[in-house]
Amino acid sequence: MNRSLINKEVIPFLALFGALILAAVAADYLLHQNGLVWIGRWLGIPGTLLILASFLYSLRKRKAIGFGTSRRLLGLHEGLTWIGALMVLIHAGVHVYAILPWLALAAMLVNVLSGMTGKFLLERSRRALAQRQQVYAEQGLAPQEVERRLFWDATAFDLMKRWRVVHLPITLAFAVLGLTHILTILLFWQWK
Repeated sequence: MNRSLINKEVIPFLALFGALILAAVAADYLLHQNGLVWIGRWLGIPGTLLILASFLYSLRKRKAIGFGTSRRLLGLHEGLTWIGALMVLIHAGVHVYAILPWLALAAMLVNVLSGMTGKFLLERSRRALAQRQQVYAEQGLAPQEVERRLFWDATAFDLMKRWRVVHLPITLAFAVLGLTHILTILLFWQWK
């Protein structure tokens, strides 16, 4: 494998996902050591809310909302999802006694991995288009011709469209499992 690819994409990818897992394990350990396990039980709620708030980016992209820039909302999407997933992982570390929560947790982790893959594919696409733009500019092409060629290059090189075909069903599976988990908690809660 190309060393540049490893340094630019593989190592940051593994570091970001590893940081998520290590942060969850460390936080869960600290909660247990300090007799604050009850906090973990309740972190699922704000974690879920943060994940839901991260969908502002998807709403903006589909023109359902008009505020914010796509780039800024994408950064918000990535950050809120990472923090929300961390909270849900801490929540899950407290007690998972049934199959449904495990399935929801696994679906969330697969969704996080898929989202991180999209983040790195987007960066790769941006770098490739920037390189193409530089090559076209060095060839002395007019700015309109550069833009036209970049448009067609982006269309042909659109890794993101192919990635979304995979990411959307994964997100839907996570949403269904997560919602089912929440509904079963509400149905079987011991109201005192």
